[in-house]
Amino acid sequence: MSAVGAAQAEAAADQAPIVRTDHGAVRGATVGGVDEFLGVPFAAPPLGDRRFAAPAPAPRWDGVRQATSYGPACAQLASGNGPRSDAEDCLYANVFRPAGAHGRLPVLFFIYGGGFQNGGAQQYDGAKLAADNHVVVVTANYRLNVFGLLALARSGGGGGLGGDYSLLDQQAALRWTRANAAAFGGDPRAVTVGGESAGGVSVCAHLAAPGSAGLFRAAIMQSGSCVSTPRAEAEPAGAAFARTVGCTDPAAMVACLRAKPAAELLDASADTDLGLVNGGDPLPTAPADAVASGRVQRVPMIFGVNHDEGRTFALDWDDTPASYRDFVTGSFGARAPEVFRRYPLSAYSGPYAPTYAIAAILTDSGLIADIGGCPTLRLARRFSAVTRVRMYQFDDRKFPGLTPGTPPGYVWGAPHAGELAYLFPSFDNGTPITPYFTAAQRRLADDMSHYWGSFVRRTTPNAPGRRLARWPALASGAMLSLRPGGRSTPISLAEYRAQHQCDFWDAN
Repeated sequence: MSAVGAAQAEAAADQAPIVRTDHGAVRGATVGGVDEFLGVPFAAPPLGDRRFAAPAPAPRWDGVRQATSYGPACAQLASGNGPRSDAEDCLYANVFRPAGAHGRLPVLFFIYGGGFQNGGAQQYDGAKLAADNHVVVVTANYRLNVFGLLALARSGGGGGLGGDYSLLDQQAALRWTRANAAAFGGDPRAVTVGGESAGGVSVCAHLAAPGSAGLFRAAIMQSGSCVSTPRAEAEPAGAAFARTVGCTDPAAMVACLRAKPAAELLDASADTDLGLVNGGDPLPTAPADAVASGRVQRVPMIFGVNHDEGRTFALDWDDTPASYRDFVTGSFGARAPEVFRRYPLSAYSGPYAPTYAIAAILTDSGLIADIGGCPTLRLARRFSAVTRVRMYQFDDRKFPGLTPGTPPGYVWGAPHAGELAYLFPSFDNGTPITPYFTAAQRRLADDMSHYWGSFVRRTTPNAPGRRLARWPALASGAMLSLRPGGRSTPISLAEYRAQHQCDFWDAN
């Protein structure tokens, strides 16, 4: 490096923002008018005896820690959300704030999705939300797959946590956010928790979990639900997994699993389908039951769904009429004739008609984790009985697409995870998205950023002084349809129910 280059680098380092957290000082970077602090530890690495255990506090450090690159993604198999990672030392947070922010800015804590199997905070650059709305955005990793969700019985050394290490990591990150928000220019009393897909499921769990009480004042559930598995079912499944890797002694099961290399456990997890577990310490009550009985945190909410959620999931099925018939008969049994009548192949055009038909059924029925159409509205109404809820439907039906290798000519519609790139321009799910936005889609991205930002700032998405469609409360019988080109508009719940054939699905 030349003397001039060295001097410039030294000057940039001198001007870089420094924040003193409760565990030590961190130096970030200023990019495009936003201060970014990346890869800040919020908990100790969950290694050794800390595998399959609640997260411990992060160790303190001396001096100033460099915070200009993301921490590694938590251990996961390769997917559209990113490459394989064998890392267990992964509990790091990222903070985005308007450059030089001081005072008490509202905070958005966002939880990524990926079916609790994959994904990572590095996909979610919060700079646009922070800059557009003068808020602080925090993202954080949490353990995934067997490392975050393997339910282990007390008799095997599991501590009775029910496998919800993922949820405990998120709680630790929320507590870290509350403890350090003021240092970053945020208001610890004005935290909104948000999340999409598995992140949305997590938000519901936080609304029901005793350990999350008081950590946030508002919530955003994007394409989420309140699904969980009873501990009585999850623990036998955990023991069965342990046996597949040679850990057969019930009394020594956890010690055996902790001694295994992470890669071995990850390789053996390819066919697992794990989620949050109820009946343990973090989630004593199933979140769905807590909502039904009104025993949840009563905070203002945004609740949302995408018009074509199932077009992301339906690619897992073969695109043939036989596959469509097998899917319907296998999924719905005695109800199959009526499903065939309501979703005939003749209603869908093009070479992917069977896939589109499957996608419509998946969307409207919520067959996958209660995500989509009618189950989402039912759940939103249950929340609306105890708190203020505003619901949206993401309606950009010309979304550019998600994953690499999409069949030529496949029409995504407004699919599961489609809205994320409008809020987080870095989100790509394996292929760039925002470079393909039209001017109308860029306008929708701006509109959504301001709706979300206003909610974080004021607990209402309706900001004074902005020329945006007014977002009605769900209790009024309407929701907001998010559309490109400044055409977002309220729609009635009756119209939404007709789109998704909810009279049929609610009766079945």
